Amino acid sequence: MPLLRLPEPYDFELSTGRYRAFGPDLANLWVDGSLRRVVGRREVRISPARGGVRVEPLDAETRPVVRKLLGTEFDLGSFYEWAGPEPVLARLTRELAGLRPPLAPDPFESLVTSITAQQISLHAAFSVRNRLIERFGRRVGQAYSFPTAQRLRRTDPDELVQLGFSHRKAEYVVGLAAEKIDFAALEQLPDEEIKARLVAIRGLGEWTADWFLARHLARPRAWPAGDLGVRKAVAAFYPEAGDVRAFGERLEPFQNLSAHYLLAALYSDRRLEP
Repeated sequence: MPLLRLPEPYDFELSTGRYRAFGPDLANLWVDGSLRRVVGRREVRISPARGGVRVEPLDAETRPVVRKLLGTEFDLGSFYEWAGPEPVLARLTRELAGLRPPLAPDPFESLVTSITAQQISLHAAFSVRNRLIERFGRRVGQAYSFPTAQRLRRTDPDELVQLGFSHRKAEYVVGLAAEKIDFAALEQLPDEEIKARLVAIRGLGEWTADWFLARHLARPRAWPAGDLGVRKAVAAFYPEAGDVRAFGERLEPFQNLSAHYLLAALYSDRRLEP
C-alpha cells in the first residue's frame, strides 16, 4: 500500500485508541490493526508504517481526508516544547509521546456526533451513533459512510427515536440537517464567532461548539471546560485548579492538546470510567 508520511512524532496505536475505547465505530472502523473509513464511494484502509501510515487507496480524494482524520493539523513539536517546564504535562507528553488526536473530517458528522453524546455515556453514544450510521449511511466494504445532511433532513424524528435518540435529540438532528450552514465560510471565522453562530442553532450549546472547535477544526485554544471528562481530568491532575474554564488560561496557547492529553492519561490510568 502507498505510504502517507506524517509529521513526527506519531504513534498509530495510541492515536487511534478512541476508535476502540468505547466500542466499534462503524464510520471509523478498527479491523485487524487497521482503520477503515469510507471516502466518496470507496473504503479506505489505513495501517501503521514506519514514517507514517499505509493508505489504500491513496489519491487526491482520499489524502486530505486521511490527513484530517489523523490529526496532522496539530503541532505536537511546539506543544511538547511548551509543556517542558510544566510538570504534569511534561510527564504526560513523555508517557503519551506520539499521541495525535484524531479529527472528524466532516463538520456535519462532528456536530451530529456531539448531539448524540449529550448527557449520556460515550459507550451509549457510540451505540446510538452506530445505529444511525447503519440505518441511514451506506456500507462500502466493512465500514459505513456517515449519513449526509441531505439524507437526514428528509427523516421523520420518530425514526431516530426508534434508534435510541430522545425525542428532543431526534428533533435537534433533523433540524440541524435542515439548516443551510456554509461550513467553509464558518471555518474562516475566529473561535468566538464560530461558537456564537453554532449556539444560535437549536440543540447546539457551548459544549458542542467547544468540541467542534477542538475535534473538527483543531483550534489550538479550544477548551471544552463544560465537559465532564475534562473537569474530572483537571481535578485529578490539578486539584488546586478551581474554576475549570478559568484554568484553561494557564494552558495558553495549547488548551486543545492539553485537554486531549489529560483525558487520554486519565482514561489510561483507569481513574475515570469512559
